[in-house]
Amino acid sequence: MFKRSKPATWAKWAGQLIYPKGGFKRAVAYLWHRLRRLPDPPNRIARGVFVGIFANFPPIFFGIQMPVAALLAWALRGNVLAAVLGTLLSNPITTPIIALVSLNFGHWMLGTSDSVSINGVFAAFAAAGQDLWHNLLAAFSDETSHWEGLILFWHQIYFPYLIGSILPGLATSALFAWISVPLVTAAQALRRKRLNNRSLARKPRP
Repeated sequence: MFKRSKPATWAKWAGQLIYPKGGFKRAVAYLWHRLRRLPDPPNRIARGVFVGIFANFPPIFFGIQMPVAALLAWALRGNVLAAVLGTLLSNPITTPIIALVSLNFGHWMLGTSDSVSINGVFAAFAAAGQDLWHNLLAAFSDETSHWEGLILFWHQIYFPYLIGSILPGLATSALFAWISVPLVTAAQALRRKRLNNRSLARKPRP
């Protein structure tokens, strides 16, 4: 009954991950509409937004941002739905920006190199992927396992990324949480006013 009359293809679905149907303005408007209609107090919603935004930064959470954000929101008594919505900050456009900022900041903190380019990231991922595939095949043959690419990936990408993602993640999360309190407060007050006006308009006049 609720299925699409024309099922979306995998290509179309993947394309909408990069550029949502109706554009980013419509997607952001929808998220804000959902956020301002949450029934919790603004401080609980802000806690949810905080952990949801933060879950986008550490690479250890990649692929599990939503359950991690929901669990953290539950533990901190924040709004779980706001936390899940906060994880949507991570998308194919913002993730490379988050990665490059975190990587270069991590290398700066560790004093290991000046900067990392997007090409360097791709090269490290490719080398690690080749080692993983080779080692998987080597487990069933007489080939020797290779670890150079994985070691390079750990030192040049993963560890600096992990270290460098903490402070930018906390700063970005705190900013979004701080902004959300007055915005949600005003939106909830406006919604209550509209509901009261509708209720008064429905009452029969004497």
